[in-house]
Amino acid sequence: MKKFIILILLLDCNTLFGQNISGVVLNEKSKLPIEYVNIGVLRKNIGTVSDCNGKYNLIIDSQFDNDTLLFSNIGYLPYSIKIADLKRGHNKNIFLKEKAYDINEVIVRPKKFKQRTLGVSTHFKKISVGFKDNLLGYELGILMKVKKTALIKRVNINISACSYDSIFYRLNIYKVLGKMNFENILSNPIYIRLAKNDVKDEIHIDLQSQNIVVDGNFLVTLEQVKNLGKGYLYFCAGLMHKTYYRKTSQGEWQTAPIGIGLSVDADIEK
Repeated sequence: MKKFIILILLLDCNTLFGQNISGVVLNEKSKLPIEYVNIGVLRKNIGTVSDCNGKYNLIIDSQFDNDTLLFSNIGYLPYSIKIADLKRGHNKNIFLKEKAYDINEVIVRPKKFKQRTLGVSTHFKKISVGFKDNLLGYELGILMKVKKTALIKRVNINISACSYDSIFYRLNIYKVLGKMNFENILSNPIYIRLAKNDVKDEIHIDLQSQNIVVDGNFLVTLEQVKNLGKGYLYFCAGLMHKTYYRKTSQGEWQTAPIGIGLSVDADIEK
């Protein structure tokens, strides 16, 4: 049987022409650069991610001048600015404020939990889906379906093939706000850094120390936040599931009728 490589990604021609905008994203208080900030036009599939030094570069056509460019990052308050105003400004640097997280009252009640594996556990390598073109902000993942409270213990990723010398991706966990509407629940970013020799058929990410608790369905994704050079990372995939994806930062969520091998081990309330 032939092996099929499926890339659920199309380039938006609007990103190929237009005015270049570049600057640095900085912490408002410390004035230090902020790495891997999501930058994009909401639901327009035009966006990018700042590099490890906070630098960003984005080409935006004049037809989007009246739209808003959104800057967001885990641990910071989002910042938005009209594109025309940003283009006119001499200084393109953006300052983000750190986000204060409320500490909710903890009420302990006797509950029974059972460990379950959610998501897609396929090891089928004849169909592969993944990263190839180094498009910053490209993100794909699996919706985990659960009716009650879940304590996430581990994320499992089933790899089909990898040609990179090393990989670097961000793991995101979103709660479901509505149809194709999600909100990141993490208070600190989680990065996956591995040398090629450590990219085995299965990658396991231990999250027990993070104490991540969700109520109801949640979306787990991997996001391209760094240019890894020429190469690819493909995941095992199955035809009986759906992959949620978006083409770039702040872009519109879509689904494809193929599910990547991404699963979660969690303690689920009975």
